[in-house]
Amino acid sequence: MADTAVQVAAAYFEAWRTKDFDALRSLLADEVTFEGPLGRAEGADDCRKGLEGLGRLTEDLVVQRMCGDGTDVLTWFDLHTTVTGPFPVTNWSRVEDGRITRIRAAFDPRALLAALEAQDPRG
Repeated sequence: MADTAVQVAAAYFEAWRTKDFDALRSLLADEVTFEGPLGRAEGADDCRKGLEGLGRLTEDLVVQRMCGDGTDVLTWFDLHTTVTGPFPVTNWSRVEDGRITRIRAAFDPRALLAALEAQDPRG
């Protein structure tokens, strides 16, 4: 039995939360694309690299709500980082043939960017 889009998305968020980037990579289609406030990524390896970078700042990821409609999954979660208080993120994933083919994220990046800038020794 094929996994539903919601099951794939739930596994993706659990892999990210536990920083199991090999498991996370296995859920991404080779041609996956990502777009969000902090940038774009093309391909599974590029997406993994970006999530590993963010993973270094991630303390926790708490999914508040996940809703699926066919191949699309919307997820509202709180991202807890080492440099800011928790902030809400919305993620829209497309799942085809058991793998995520598209990710779109939306959140207000101002607090995160300000905290990262304050940490930059170059000022």
